[in-house]
Amino acid sequence: MTRINTNVSSLIAQHNLQKSNASLQTSLERLSTGLQINRGADNPSGLIVSERLRSEISGVSQAINNAERASNVIATAEAALQEIASLLTDLRGLTVEAANTGAFSKEEIEANQLQIDSAIESITRISNTTSFAGLKLLNGSLDYITSGVNSTNLQDVKIFGANFGTASTIPVSVEVLNSAETAGLYVSGNAGSGTFVSSMTLEVTGKTGVEVLQFTSGQTLSSVVASINRVKDATGVSASLVNASDQTSGLIITSTEYGSDAFVSVRKLSGGDFFRTTLAQNAAGNTSRDTGEDVLALINGSLALGSGTDLTLRSTTLNIELKLSTSAAQTLTTHTFTVTGGGANYQIGPSVNSAQQVGFGVQSVAASHLGSEELGFLTSVTTGGANSLVAGKQKEAGDIIEKAIDQIAVLRGRLGAFERNTLQTAARSSQIALENLTASESQIRDTDFASETARLSRNQVLVNAGTSTLAIANSTAQSVLRLLQ
Repeated sequence: MTRINTNVSSLIAQHNLQKSNASLQTSLERLSTGLQINRGADNPSGLIVSERLRSEISGVSQAINNAERASNVIATAEAALQEIASLLTDLRGLTVEAANTGAFSKEEIEANQLQIDSAIESITRISNTTSFAGLKLLNGSLDYITSGVNSTNLQDVKIFGANFGTASTIPVSVEVLNSAETAGLYVSGNAGSGTFVSSMTLEVTGKTGVEVLQFTSGQTLSSVVASINRVKDATGVSASLVNASDQTSGLIITSTEYGSDAFVSVRKLSGGDFFRTTLAQNAAGNTSRDTGEDVLALINGSLALGSGTDLTLRSTTLNIELKLSTSAAQTLTTHTFTVTGGGANYQIGPSVNSAQQVGFGVQSVAASHLGSEELGFLTSVTTGGANSLVAGKQKEAGDIIEKAIDQIAVLRGRLGAFERNTLQTAARSSQIALENLTASESQIRDTDFASETARLSRNQVLVNAGTSTLAIANSTAQSVLRLLQ
């Protein structure tokens, strides 16, 4: 049948030409943008997944930048600490030199003191001026803030890391389970005489070193105590009478420090058949060595590592070290305080939550903070201080400086461990995640040029063919004119 009012062939050709044109435009758009998803209609489910991946990629990328920036902060602080360590090493040498009073004049000691004063002033200045983008690093600004600390019982509280989570404070409970003890040996008073009945030679050994002491027949126990105490700085061992007013009460030889690292060893080298050491008065046997005990305690319900009267806890919530006083370390009770804030918080993960944040505390390294309550602080080594060289306190000054050297070394080690094991590890793992997420997002959203150019060629052919077909369909109706001739 031949009709001219309706050209179905033309309609069919137009419809297919429109489809071919739409496919051609899609191919051109994908090739020009490099994306196979340019709007939701292209791939609704793919768009949802792709946007989620893009969000994760953004978070991971920023986490990498955060870790790298934090590493720069650590590097800045560590460089300043290295300079402080160098100054402290010089101070140590000046102190040892000044102790050589037999070959060192008063004026030379005073000159050393001037150098020490200048170096200590420089240490405090470095502490106050070290900063990164306006953030003070070593003046205590990054230290944690505590309240309720009883300094009589808790002499030194250092918080290296705290994770507050959704809380504003962290309550800390320290429950002493077992007391710290010194090592100790009991020496009898020789059946009430309070003297050594024959000459003998003893080897006294402690944590610090060993000394050989000679005693004569008839020497009183009080003189024995004095002889042992005279060299206690070299041995780490001291002695005292059980009853200070009674020579016959016997004597106790103890370590000067607490803990399992401290020990006392008393060995008879010659003479003194009467001599006997035991762990306690009236104890049986003969014991020549004893070891101290570390304090045992729970911190917030977790077993803390004890070393003498010191406690250490490393957990995801709290990284803390504290020193108990002698009385507190020997009393089975509970001590409490609160961490109220402070510290430095580093965001090292792609999501803002406590599991992907790390708290880190940096105490002040000013001269007034280096040292300890027991020994004194670095400021006491300056002119006019209680432990200055010109005051003849070379040993005390040396002990304080050695303590300060250890503190700076430990802080540098902590910073290095944090950078290497936390920041660099986080950056590497985030980099791997970024690579995988980017590859996944690219697979979903990016154009495959090989397949898309093939589709482009096909669509171009279809458009050309459709145009020619439409022209033919439009001209077929003219054939009806032959019937009218």
